[in-house]
Amino acid sequence: MTTIDRDVTPPSDQRHPDQLHSDLNEIWGNPRGLKALTIVNHTTLGLRFMITGMVFFLIGGMLAMLVRTQLALPDQDFMTPDIYNQVTTMHGTVMMFLFAIPILEGLAIYMIPKMIGARDLVCPRLTSLGYWCYLFGGIIITFSLVIEMAPNSGWFMYTPLSSSEYSPGLGSDFWLLGITFVEISALSAGVELVVSILRTRTQGMALHKMPLFAWYILAMAMMIVVGFPPLILGSILLELERAAGMPFFDVAGGGDPILWQHLFWLFGHPEVYIIFLPAAGIVSTLIPVFAGRPIVGYGWVVFAIITTGFISFGLWVHHMFTVGIPQLAQAFFSAASMLVAVPTAIQVFVWLATLWLGKPKMKLPMLWIVGFLVIFVCGGLTGVMLALVPFNWQVHDTHFVVAHMHYVLVGGMFFPLIAGLYYWLPLFSGRMPSETLGKWGFWLTFIGFNTTFLIMHWTGLLGMPRRVYSYESGMGWDITNLISSVGGFIMSAGIAMVLLDMALHFRFGKPAKINPWHADGLEWANRMPPSAYNFVSLPNIETRHPLWEDPELPHTIAEGQHGLAVATHGRREMWGTDPLTGKVREVIHLPGNSWWPLFAAMALAVVCLSLLTRLYPLAAIAVVIATLFLLRWSWENGAHPKAAPDAQVAPGDPPLHSRTMDGPGLWAMSITMLANGSFFLSYLFGWFYLWTVSPGWRMPEESPLSLMGLLVAGGALTIGAGILEKQVHGLRQKRDAGLALAMFSISALGFAQVGVTLWVLLSAELAVTASAHDAIIMVGLAYAVLHGGLGAVLTLLQGLRVGYGYVGAHAPFEPAVVAQLWRYNVATFWIIVGALAVLPRVIGS
Repeated sequence: MTTIDRDVTPPSDQRHPDQLHSDLNEIWGNPRGLKALTIVNHTTLGLRFMITGMVFFLIGGMLAMLVRTQLALPDQDFMTPDIYNQVTTMHGTVMMFLFAIPILEGLAIYMIPKMIGARDLVCPRLTSLGYWCYLFGGIIITFSLVIEMAPNSGWFMYTPLSSSEYSPGLGSDFWLLGITFVEISALSAGVELVVSILRTRTQGMALHKMPLFAWYILAMAMMIVVGFPPLILGSILLELERAAGMPFFDVAGGGDPILWQHLFWLFGHPEVYIIFLPAAGIVSTLIPVFAGRPIVGYGWVVFAIITTGFISFGLWVHHMFTVGIPQLAQAFFSAASMLVAVPTAIQVFVWLATLWLGKPKMKLPMLWIVGFLVIFVCGGLTGVMLALVPFNWQVHDTHFVVAHMHYVLVGGMFFPLIAGLYYWLPLFSGRMPSETLGKWGFWLTFIGFNTTFLIMHWTGLLGMPRRVYSYESGMGWDITNLISSVGGFIMSAGIAMVLLDMALHFRFGKPAKINPWHADGLEWANRMPPSAYNFVSLPNIETRHPLWEDPELPHTIAEGQHGLAVATHGRREMWGTDPLTGKVREVIHLPGNSWWPLFAAMALAVVCLSLLTRLYPLAAIAVVIATLFLLRWSWENGAHPKAAPDAQVAPGDPPLHSRTMDGPGLWAMSITMLANGSFFLSYLFGWFYLWTVSPGWRMPEESPLSLMGLLVAGGALTIGAGILEKQVHGLRQKRDAGLALAMFSISALGFAQVGVTLWVLLSAELAVTASAHDAIIMVGLAYAVLHGGLGAVLTLLQGLRVGYGYVGAHAPFEPAVVAQLWRYNVATFWIIVGALAVLPRVIGS
């Protein structure tokens, strides 16, 4: 590890700042016209995420107003029951999946590099793929509304209501396939943000000096990586049940509908905190700025962030108290649900202490922060109430739960989001927001929100169930529903005022001066609006408050007085730093604009639409095309001339990351395998859950799987992984003799494992449509085949790249990345063998 001080070791190409800016802009600048679809820059993609999320927010808001119109008066026939169910389902789906997570990820994608002193995110093409998957998936889901074929089973899609028997149309399929498509986007952004925060902070920014917002986003991204795969698994299983008749959730076939609830809420309750944490990060960023002092208890806030992330994964049964789980489990999850209030309270008290000890300025962003504190604390108190099992039983599935959820999610996410957007607007536009219009928007939104949902608590306590499309007069719900509906329209007027203010400010807002809020964060050292590369030179930052301690930093950065102030090599460069200390390890060179992410996303969209319309041959062709696009994309990496046109670095600089054995791609693969492992563990949970709980579970006396065949397949896989490890060890020692032949041999062993596993699967003669036992075995072996095939193909590709000179002792990085996949494949394959073939033989049926 090397710490580079560019003040001592100046760049070899010292140029005038204007010329340096021009050179950097030529390398990093965004193309126009049709080629704008190839942009991979984080600033542009972050904006696209946020704008698209806001469009979906407007759609979700209009659906909410339709619901409030229907419920405003008793005995309404404004909508039919089926249309009402579609509207309520789509309102929840759009707000949770197409607005809340994507817009927060978009804000993180836009802000994080600017806050940690990087020029971009570490895998920019992955961000681009994520955006296109989000856009296409969202269009597919919302299109179902246009053709009146939207899902109507509720946004949580409980089985058997969402199964073929009770939802025979395509509504559930739109949801399952579209949401799975969107989840690819969320996971892409999660992996991207984790690796970028850990490995691309500017020189000197140790982990304990990192901005709190980056801590919050790191926790959110890690939770996405671990929390989203269970829902992806559940969606795949339910779609297989609907399309192919595999009875995963059918009691008659050995399945259990409660399994869906477990898989959904394994994702669903962490998602609440995935939404809350970035919003809390905005609060922790803004309060010190407007209080005029550092936050009280930085370490306590970090502790609360990490604790919240861990505890949130132990709360999923909090939503299932009425389904008949054992009382001991109810007591455990009730206690865990109350325990999570502790780290949340730590953050609230830290915010209040910072305000108390500072001199708060009640600017427009702070107005929204105060509104958040009031609403979120109220939502937290009702959350503690719902954690008590007896009270939960009384109000479960009533409007009380709806009100609590909106207090937590809207109060806990939307108010801080608007505060953050107002605060960072000068970075987007170079102009200041309007205090007058902004305050009108706040008060209308705040009053309308509380009028809508505070009253709804009372409606729920009076016994009104959720998801009913109408009610009779005289039940005591008339006036409360009318007040809630009026409040909803007041809130809509407030939000419209906010959006109008933001739109007008780009044209009429007053020009912003440098660091207009007198903030401490590095993001304000950017130009306004920022350039495509953020920083002309990358500074050495060893403080949590760089602009308070060095107000001249924006000028010295723009003058090229810091690191990597060189552009003649034609590369997109930034520092690669140690995840703990912030010491420079390598120079990361990033890929440029590309069509491949768009093409891959379009092919995946065709897969989604083909599965939706049951055109399975077309879906298979589209899978192959998408795979080819992704492989072609991967070809232009590492030592490829288009990835690094000039492999030389300035004297005193560390090597390019593609010439080392610890580049960011290795970290990206590790985080991806963590997400994959979460998916696999969810699969194992489903296997053992049905085995031990399902009343109709049927296991044959003898396992249908050939143990010998599985041992042969596993042996081939393990030998291949061992040879690959030896080759990676040799590359670390700068030895690459026989590397290409070794890679081809390893690939052959991988294909042998795939072939033998397929033979075991086909020879087992599984009754996948009659038995959940056989269907789960099929899914497990298919998982092993797909991963084995991926490992074999990537290793074959490595052999080819050795022949082209892109991989070898001079560029040893890529085989180490592929080796991680092989290690994962070996571990999961033997676990599958043990769980599906060995354990049933030992324990018996």
